[in-house]
Amino acid sequence: MTEPLRWRDLDSGACSIARTMTVLGEPWTVLVVRDLLHGVRRFDDLVAHLGIARTVLARRLAVLAEAGLVETAEYREPGRRARREYRLTAAGQDLRPVLMALMEYGDRHRADAPPVVVRHEGCGEPVTMVAECRAGHRVGTGDRVRSTPGPGARGPDTG
Repeated sequence: MTEPLRWRDLDSGACSIARTMTVLGEPWTVLVVRDLLHGVRRFDDLVAHLGIARTVLARRLAVLAEAGLVETAEYREPGRRARREYRLTAAGQDLRPVLMALMEYGDRHRADAPPVVVRHEGCGEPVTMVAECRAGHRVGTGDRVRSTPGPGARGPDTG
């Protein structure tokens, strides 16, 4: 009988969190995604709202576009040249619950009071993030969970 694979034996470069952080881990990137989720789409508007350097924003948008999270669309204001605006793709939109979880954490541990409340448009109640297993059981912060190697795991013998 072989010994089960231990967490520390797994290739951490194959980790989905590590792969996601190669795109989102640079300063400003998550805030760019946040603003795009809230409908700020034009380059100059992003610069003004975030207070970010134009060169930094251009690099962050290029990385997001290369990763398939952002796409561009052309627009033209009357009497002006054509310009681009930035929109999240479906993959970029899938980051909404990730950002909402970060916001909920920040509201609980990093703020005196929530600066923004996300409400469900259908009923007006605040939205909270909930973790549950596929069987529908809620998983709370005190509940024990276990990570096991998945089909994409790489261990010492799998390269």
